[in-house]
Amino acid sequence: MRMNKNLGIALLLIAFGGILLLNKLGFHTGHMMSWLFPIALVFLGWIGMKNGRTAIGVVLLVLGGLMLLGKMSGLIVILVAIGLIVYGITMLRNNNSAY
Repeated sequence: MRMNKNLGIALLLIAFGGILLLNKLGFHTGHMMSWLFPIALVFLGWIGMKNGRTAIGVVLLVLGGLMLLGKMSGLIVILVAIGLIVYGITMLRNNNSAY
């Protein structure tokens, strides 16, 4: 099989179709699909922008990004909390060394 630029997109579409078919047949993949759909939108938006379709590419990229931001909000809050704790500890260490 020769590799061309459409092979990756074709395999991606086959995979999404297979996952959707499994879901309809009773093999529930809801959690996985809730992450795959926004990632696919970001990917398709990036491909659209790369191929010169900037308007639709930006729309898909922003829509997918916002959906992913909502999915990753819990992780973002955890990372901000860890950052605040580390920053507070470094402030305490720098403050105590002055005495």
